[in-house]
Amino acid sequence: MLTLHHLNYSRSIRVIWLLEELGIEYDLVKYERDENFRAPSALKAIHPLGKAPVLVDDALTLAESAPILSYIDERYGDRRFSPPVDSDAAAVHDEWLQYVESSASLPIMMTSLGKRMGGLPDGLAKFTGPEVTKTLDYIGAGVGDGPYLMGEQLMLADIQMCYILAIAESAGLLKEHPDVAAYLDRLRARPAFIAATEIGGPLMPARR
Repeated sequence: MLTLHHLNYSRSIRVIWLLEELGIEYDLVKYERDENFRAPSALKAIHPLGKAPVLVDDALTLAESAPILSYIDERYGDRRFSPPVDSDAAAVHDEWLQYVESSASLPIMMTSLGKRMGGLPDGLAKFTGPEVTKTLDYIGAGVGDGPYLMGEQLMLADIQMCYILAIAESAGLLKEHPDVAAYLDRLRARPAFIAATEIGGPLMPARR
């Protein structure tokens, strides 16, 4: 049976969401962040990075959301949430899947952290501001008529996208991007997403 190591308020909610969409049985091992909002050292015994998600399937141990999602969908989901192999759509989908934690994540995470720490230095803010706008404009255009990135069907890239958009929302970055905010709302309205947050906890801590 699959075992998922899950940290509260983390990217690993994505994996719970996919498992719930597929209706797969799995064991869930939960970890709580410490007083500094860091992952506990116990996670290092599972994977050297000491982060979540970590998926264990017999002798295989996988970290990082994108390969975990792809592995589960390929091995256990009959590629239900991936386009046909060797299609143009598969290449476009893979671009979206990788984009989330590469180009899209950096400016959003930096801006979010800056807001928590009283603001970014001027030089850094001049970089992140335009990059955040470009990123959210790109995602909004990608959704287009939607409802999802690849059209009518939810895909892995949508599941991957939800966490970073929740961070953007918590940082107030979606106020000028109603199309992206509506897309995030559609993702969070999925019954499997709601089930995932009931099991693993909310994406973000409650606002103070």
